[in-house]
Amino acid sequence: MEDLSKTREKINAIDNKIIDLWKERMDAALEVAKYKKKNNLPVLDSQREKELLDRVAERAGEGLDTYARALYNTVMGVSRSYQHKYLYSGGEISEKIKSALENTQQLFPQKAIVACQGVEGAYSGLAAEKIFKYPNVSYFKSWYDVVNAVEQGLCRYGVLPIENSTAGSVNGVYDLMAEHNFYIVRSIRLKINHCLLANRGTSLENIKEIYSHEQAINQCSEFLRLHSDIKVNVCENTAVAAKKVMESGRTDVAAISSENCRELYNLCVISDSVQNKNNNYTRFICISKEAEIYPGADKTSVVLTLPHRPGALYQVLAGFYALGINIIKLESRPIQNKDFEFMFYFDVAASVYDEAFYEILEQLSDECEYFHYLGSYSEVM
Repeated sequence: MEDLSKTREKINAIDNKIIDLWKERMDAALEVAKYKKKNNLPVLDSQREKELLDRVAERAGEGLDTYARALYNTVMGVSRSYQHKYLYSGGEISEKIKSALENTQQLFPQKAIVACQGVEGAYSGLAAEKIFKYPNVSYFKSWYDVVNAVEQGLCRYGVLPIENSTAGSVNGVYDLMAEHNFYIVRSIRLKINHCLLANRGTSLENIKEIYSHEQAINQCSEFLRLHSDIKVNVCENTAVAAKKVMESGRTDVAAISSENCRELYNLCVISDSVQNKNNNYTRFICISKEAEIYPGADKTSVVLTLPHRPGALYQVLAGFYALGINIIKLESRPIQNKDFEFMFYFDVAASVYDEAFYEILEQLSDECEYFHYLGSYSEVM
């Protein structure tokens, strides 16, 4: 124990020296930032960073070279954040967000024309009724049509599913984020209870076909596995499935849908709660054409692409870490027509009144090949 205490004292003394030298390094980094500002140069110098990593790895020697690279990746991430703080006191992204804060009403609208996918009874419609007190819901055939209705001004808002606690992310909606310009203004977590619905006189033993949406089918995979002799048909929406069953008049078909659809389409419940897990939640986002940021916004979503080189994602993550910003979701989607290259979607927990929030957004905007701010919002239950 005595030897350990002496060793720890030695480490403390070394750490003091490291901190003093690190402060000198940050002062030097600030001088570099001043030079870059004067000469209109970007913060990130990839070639310089590569040379530095190679040099410190060689100096550390075999056995410590990879640890030296990891250490200096963090050091350079902190240095870039420090330089960004000096260089970008108010960039384009920051101005857009602050403008949205100033121009958005203090209260979230109670009434609105809202676009949803499917037909009456769809879960997105139920989510809209939770988000708005008096929604005027217009139903569209596809998620693309919902986004298009918002972009064209046919509806002020749109509601889209983004992820499910059982089946995971709704990839088609993530792809729409990359292809269109809209903003998230609110999100909601809706508990999903799937029922097996059929026309009156139908029994489980007689069912030959089941209709539902792909996500609902995934969420009910265990139930369907127990009835593998039943043919499963994919529909564009769970409510569409219920409507299709009702219109067929058949007593050998069923739909995986909601209790709400039972009442709407005069069906009966053959089996209740057929989802894999009772705590089955789907997260929906509410989108608008223009950025709207309401009081209480504590979550932000962005989409970006990075250079196709080692360490590119690590550099981004180091920036979040340096500023103490928590990433609550990171999703990747392949870029069309590019082999093994991806777009990244970040959900971060940060107040729109926190200066660190603006620092990281300006840093991402400056260093990423493509960067799009998707909105700052709050999530309701």
